[in-house]
Amino acid sequence: MTTQPPSNLFSLTDIARPMLDRAEGIYLYDTEGRRYLDGSSGAMVSNIGHSNPNVLAAMREQMERSTFGYRLHFRNQPAEDLARRTAARMPGDLDRVFFVSGGSEAVESAIKLARQHALSRGEAGRWKVISRFPSYHGCTLGALALTGYAPLSDPFMPMMRDMPKIPAPTCYLDRDNLSDEERGLKYAEMLREEILAQGPDSVLAFIMEPVGGASTGALVAPDSYYARIREICDEFGILLIYDEVMSGAGRTGTFVAAEHWGILPDIVTLSKGFAAGYAPLGAVVARGGIVDEVTGAGGFANGFTYAGNPLACAAGLAVLDEIERAGLIGNAAEMGALLKRGLEALMARYPFIGDVRGKGLLLAFELVADRGSMAPLPPGMNAFNRLVELAYDRGLIIYSRRTRGGREGDHFLVCPPLIVTPEQIDEIIGLLDDSLGALAAELSLPVSAP
Repeated sequence: MTTQPPSNLFSLTDIARPMLDRAEGIYLYDTEGRRYLDGSSGAMVSNIGHSNPNVLAAMREQMERSTFGYRLHFRNQPAEDLARRTAARMPGDLDRVFFVSGGSEAVESAIKLARQHALSRGEAGRWKVISRFPSYHGCTLGALALTGYAPLSDPFMPMMRDMPKIPAPTCYLDRDNLSDEERGLKYAEMLREEILAQGPDSVLAFIMEPVGGASTGALVAPDSYYARIREICDEFGILLIYDEVMSGAGRTGTFVAAEHWGILPDIVTLSKGFAAGYAPLGAVVARGGIVDEVTGAGGFANGFTYAGNPLACAAGLAVLDEIERAGLIGNAAEMGALLKRGLEALMARYPFIGDVRGKGLLLAFELVADRGSMAPLPPGMNAFNRLVELAYDRGLIIYSRRTRGGREGDHFLVCPPLIVTPEQIDEIIGLLDDSLGALAAELSLPVSAP
């Protein structure tokens, strides 16, 4: 590998990485010509793959017209068109759209909208937003106050007001005699208990990832959980916010994951796959009545310089066109089922894989020391970093975090672009198999006979 000159950039880690040269489809290439399969779509972003010619053409066309027009000075057609198209894709009366530049901005804007809605109704005492632990909602201080991931949030606790948490529905860890339906209801009732403990008149909203993201590794609750959560929010007049930054834009096999359960949240956040890495873009989508009450009381006191940027919105429109033209939502469901079967086959071979979970192409597997008790691997093994590096060395990119609050419980997200083919699924599984075998040899973990 050619030695790179010293860099002035700083980032999360000092892990050496090669220089990116180009990207096409589900593959990226470094300047030495080595190919990497993007098995995590970056950070679950590149939903339609890299360097899509139709998206690039739409962006070039918009660049010839305008790249920026401040929202207080001009409306712009790409923003208007993308808002209309997005609203048409959402369930129910989720038909009002506010654009931002990313997921953290979307979550910040959603909770600000919820707060201003309470104020417009004369309910100034409502300010608490209940979330789940573990969870991930963003890295800005407001979003971080909702996030349940200790390594990211603990250093900043003195700088923010931490919000109440309830346990995420990690039913796969439970060892009880309850049915899946009963477990779902058990975890949902924890929200009701927390609302009563906090004081119902002080609670503004509940925010949740309908399919878990980085902090829980594609966690899916039992079906009973979703409807009961909606009922509890309605009982106390609390807004239900779905954080679909990762699960939205088709990744789970529906445009938003809420559709799997027929749930109508009050507010939804989108980003990541919404513009699929072609431009920084996110959105808050809210029920029209909520927005009307806020604007009627003086307007939405929130905004960002690049909100509704014409170039970003042109990219988002072109991404939506590609999702629809190529039938990528259906492909996510079909290829997700195929990939999940492949991961389950690996689970049969490697006893230290304790769980495979997710929906569509938002999938993950978790490593354990003992599948019977689901005891995690010792954190000192550093398995969540080692498997990523072993896979990277073999040309496969996957994404890891620690499930159990960030301190232990190694999980890996396997979320290729929605354009993935059966042959590429086989390639992913083959590379993972090789990487898991190498990890087992390195850490003296058991392997079943083929």
